[in-house]
Amino acid sequence: MKKTVMITGGSKGLGRALALTFAKKGARIAVCARGKHELNLLEREIIEFGGEVLAVQADISIAEEADRFVSLAEEAYGYIDVLINNASIFGPGPLQLADYTENAFKEVLEVNILNPFLMTKRVLSGMLIRQQGSIINLTSEAGKTGFAEWGAYGISKFAVEGMTQTWADELKDTGVRMNMVDPGEMDTEMHRTAVPDCDYDLANPLDHLDIFLYLASNQSALINGQRFEAQSFSYKEGRA
Repeated sequence: MKKTVMITGGSKGLGRALALTFAKKGARIAVCARGKHELNLLEREIIEFGGEVLAVQADISIAEEADRFVSLAEEAYGYIDVLINNASIFGPGPLQLADYTENAFKEVLEVNILNPFLMTKRVLSGMLIRQQGSIINLTSEAGKTGFAEWGAYGISKFAVEGMTQTWADELKDTGVRMNMVDPGEMDTEMHRTAVPDCDYDLANPLDHLDIFLYLASNQSALINGQRFEAQSFSYKEGRA
């Protein structure tokens, strides 16, 4: 049976790499992003190599938009096996907390915390009925250690880690599991925003996806509430 993998913020960076990789492994992809152009390019690329994809333009920090995205995916595929809560924003670049405006601080928290909260709430009912499902939240080194000028982004990832641990504990013995992945520093637009003067080599987002394949697989059915570092994890099976 093909698995349905839902990816938020999937039009570029890590999200795009995940969508392409899972599609090539044979998974059915449901992907969303706020921007239309890059989302359309991703959709076209997946279709061209014979993959199955539903691409939806949506701002999932709004409850109605999250509900619309999940409803369309369930209508197209029937169920969701894997949810990867990837969508996030860094905010207005490297900035001391004291220099944040209220609106800028609020936007980062709304996108980075409300996104996984709303999406998880919406997919969870179907997963619990089927007594199976894997939810993967994206975290960061800045989610366990505070760094100057990483501001609201780092704070939001602390919240994501707490939410993951709390929800994982609530999901014990349900057949649904929730884990989190720190992808490490990658060559992405977000990293360029966070570290504009970066002078060291960065990982390609396509190169360290084994942990996601593992957490999506049946081999990880008993793994719950754990934190993984993508760039130090190796998974040989590589099947969705």
